[in-house]
Amino acid sequence: MHLRGVVLPDDEVRDLWVRDGLVSFEPVPGAETLCATGWIVPGLVDAHCHVGIRYGGGHEDREGAIAQAVTDREAGVLLLRDAGSPIDTRFIDEHDELPEIIRAGRHIARPKRYIRELGIELDDERDLPEIVAEQARFGDGWVKIVGDWIDRSVGDLRPLWSDAVLKEAIDAAHANGARVTAHVFGEDALPGLINAGIDCLEHGTGLTAETIEMMVERGTALVPTLINIDTFPSIADGAGKFPVYAAHMRDLHRRVRRTVAAAHEAGVPIYTGTDAGGSIRHGRIADEIIALTGAGLSGHDALGAASWNARTWLGRPGIEHGAPADFVVYREDPRVAPATLTTPEYVVLRGRLHRSADPVTGHR
Repeated sequence: MHLRGVVLPDDEVRDLWVRDGLVSFEPVPGAETLCATGWIVPGLVDAHCHVGIRYGGGHEDREGAIAQAVTDREAGVLLLRDAGSPIDTRFIDEHDELPEIIRAGRHIARPKRYIRELGIELDDERDLPEIVAEQARFGDGWVKIVGDWIDRSVGDLRPLWSDAVLKEAIDAAHANGARVTAHVFGEDALPGLINAGIDCLEHGTGLTAETIEMMVERGTALVPTLINIDTFPSIADGAGKFPVYAAHMRDLHRRVRRTVAAAHEAGVPIYTGTDAGGSIRHGRIADEIIALTGAGLSGHDALGAASWNARTWLGRPGIEHGAPADFVVYREDPRVAPATLTTPEYVVLRGRLHRSADPVTGHR
């Protein structure tokens, strides 16, 4: 196929061809022209999702997990970083029509300190380095630990691990070629995680000026999952037995946009993740990109956090000669008309067209 349009992030009008599933900057004789105008964006990335967790809770079956991946693809998401799943989704790798998944294995937590039946629960924190190394070997270059969660004995968020064990565990992951990310809502777990060499923080609602500075110094990334944080008030409403925790969650929600804006202004690398699976439906990448613009990112930076910058961070190419033909085409510039993100004109994955407008009506 042949396309012409504004190729992002370079803002350059150019011609692209697709041959044998790869991008070509050289003409392909006889190629069918797909479009002569539009904005061509490297395949979108959901850097925090859960393929295999059913909406509403519980484990998905194979058909349900495939349906989740299809939903993401139709939204233009062609690369997923799965931040913890209770099932092994490697069967999805057998489907060329589904997005690539970079897996972080299973969540690692302590008993009664995370959602039941989703993660690996360790009775003794001293086992953390061994289990992290095991998950590093099982995953696709990432490991996910739970950094904090409600401790019902104190009635508020509290760290799960000691600083010394965190350092040993993160070193073990790095020795096995994996990066580590952590679920963290509150303030108290952050210094220990960052000082231990964590590579990324998920949510990060409790960040302060001090911990943001620590992240900048160490190059720690942030995936804010803002559309998930918008569920905090309802979580607080259901936590009547723990009033301190409920008030804390409401406060974290109230200031999260300012927190993300401060991190962005300081230079923390920010990437887009929806936290789809469980309480968030798949396919909502547009909502998360738009939410980032409400937290101080420009339209260009918010889209980059879900496209070219995220792909580089995860070691995948953008629109390059000889790279896999994974891209999305929009009628309007999605950086200035964010509503267009919800209706991609074309989605091309591995050189195959998967979604397009009707050529006569312009509607799907």
